[in-house]
Amino acid sequence: MNLQNNILLREGERIDDLNLKGYQIIQNPKFFCFGMDAVLLSAFTEVKEGDTVLDLGSGNGIIPMLLEAKTRGKKFIGLEIQEQNVDMARRSILLNHLEDKVEIHLGDVKKIKEYYKAESFDVVTSNPPYMNAEGGLKNSHEAKTIARHEVLCSLEDIIYAASYVLKNKGSFYMVHRPHRLVDIMVLLRKYRLEPKALQMVHPYIDKEPNMVLIKAVKNARALLKGLKPLIIYNEKGQYNDEVKEIYNE
Repeated sequence: MNLQNNILLREGERIDDLNLKGYQIIQNPKFFCFGMDAVLLSAFTEVKEGDTVLDLGSGNGIIPMLLEAKTRGKKFIGLEIQEQNVDMARRSILLNHLEDKVEIHLGDVKKIKEYYKAESFDVVTSNPPYMNAEGGLKNSHEAKTIARHEVLCSLEDIIYAASYVLKNKGSFYMVHRPHRLVDIMVLLRKYRLEPKALQMVHPYIDKEPNMVLIKAVKNARALLKGLKPLIIYNEKGQYNDEVKEIYNE
């Protein structure tokens, strides 16, 4: 253990810069570090002045912190089930002096009704586990398996929770994998979250998409808008201008 900026760092942890308002985040590769999907989701999410935001499955708190830095929302809350991630996130909040605007709660998405009132948030975000419990190769480290596979919560659990806490006409933003798109659309409709915008993310212009960004609105009319695809790398293997802008490069 050691101290940096009066914040305790535990074994294996490091502090990374977010290149945004001087913010930093505590990470531990053993447990799972945030990736591009979280950054893209934060850029895709629209938060109006005064909005309250809930992030489901918040990991180390990256999405609430990015949204606090980029928007004029009133309050940003992350719900996370893994204690070690909650501990890291709370120390990152202290590191950036965000205690008045960002909170990380320890809890299970499946018990959402125990923590929050119905229709109490304007915006909900989620970067959930992509693989169903049976699919894909599981990581030997439990924390990473929980982050990547639907071990402790399913896609339906996430979408149900989002619908429960969202106000009427509130917005749900999610990043996921294209191969789950049919499941996503069926479940969104089931829980009265109408898909309104969809953006495919391609690593290269000639490669198939490996991520999808989705916006749904509670109790909205049916009208889905397909957005221009986001291409991550140019032919030289460098970030395209749009991605550079997202990363503030």
